[in-house]
Amino acid sequence: MKELLPGVYRLPVPIPYPLKTVNLYLLKGNGEVALVDTALGTRAARGTLELSLAELGLCFQDVRVVLLTHHHPDHYGLAGFFEGLGARVFLHEEELSRGHRFWREPQAFEEASWRLFLDHGTPKEALEGIREVMAATRERIHPPENPIPLRDGEVLEVAGKRLRAVWTPGHADGHVAFLLEEEGVLLAGDALLERVSPNVGLWAYTRENPLKDFLRSLDRLGELPARVAHAGHFGPIPEVRARAEELKAHHQERLEALLALLEAPKSAWELSLMLFPQELDAAGRRFAFAETLAHLEYLRQEGLLGREGPPYRYFRT
Repeated sequence: MKELLPGVYRLPVPIPYPLKTVNLYLLKGNGEVALVDTALGTRAARGTLELSLAELGLCFQDVRVVLLTHHHPDHYGLAGFFEGLGARVFLHEEELSRGHRFWREPQAFEEASWRLFLDHGTPKEALEGIREVMAATRERIHPPENPIPLRDGEVLEVAGKRLRAVWTPGHADGHVAFLLEEEGVLLAGDALLERVSPNVGLWAYTRENPLKDFLRSLDRLGELPARVAHAGHFGPIPEVRARAEELKAHHQERLEALLALLEAPKSAWELSLMLFPQELDAAGRRFAFAETLAHLEYLRQEGLLGREGPPYRYFRT
C-alpha cells in the first residue's frame, strides 16, 4: 500500500492473471471511505484487501462508496460483496445493459457469444477451453444488484475529494476514468497502462467498433489537465498525453500488420494466431481473438477490408 497524496492510497491486490496484481485506490476523508475498483472474488484478493484496510484502521464495512472503472472481473468482481455490506456502487450507465448484464444474466448473451467465435473461425475444441475458462471466472464474480448509473462528466464529492467521471470507452464500453480535479490526478483504470496496451476486444455484447472508441478516448485523455495518471495495473504514468500517443501508434502498427497478413482471405481466428503467435492459454487466446476481431472490424468500417461468409473471412478491398 502507498499513500499517493493525502487521503488517497494505492492498494495492489493479487489476481490470478498474467498482470499479477490490480491496483485499487482508496479515498479517505471527511469521515467517509471510498474504493475505486474492488478486485476479484478470490481468497487471496479478499485477504490482501482486508490487511490493507486494517493498516488504515478500517474493515470491509467501513467502505461506503465503490466507484467502478469498468465491468472486467479484476475490477468489478467484489462489487456485490461491498454492496451487500451497505456500500453504494457506481457504474457508468453504458455498462448496465452490456458488461454488467453479461455478468448478471449469463443467458442473455450466451448463444450470441459462442456464435461470434464460431462464425469467425474458432475451432470447436478451442471454444470448449474458452467455455471452461468463463465458467470458472463467473464463480469469482459477485455483481452488484443495484449499481447507481454514472454519466460522463458527472462530478462526485466523495471522501473529501472532488472527482469527475470521464467516459473513456474502448477497453470496455462503459469504462470511466476519475479525475481528481483539484489535484490534477487521474485514476485511469485500464484506459491507460504503463507497460502494455490495454486489451481492446470486440465481444457479442459490446459496441460495434471498440477500437474506434478507444482511439477517441486516447485523444480525450491526452487533453485532460492531469499531471499524472495512476492506472489499474503497474506504476504511475507521468506523461499522460505522451502515453496516449504511444498507444495510438501501437494500434496503427497492428492495423498495418493485419493488412499485410491479408494477401488472401482469412478468418479472425486464423489472423489472431498470426498476430499473436506466442503460446497462450485459453483465456489469453480468447483475448487475442477479440482484439484481432476489433481491429478487423475497424478496418472494415473504414472501407479497407471486406468480409464474406459466415463463416466469415476478411479480404482487402
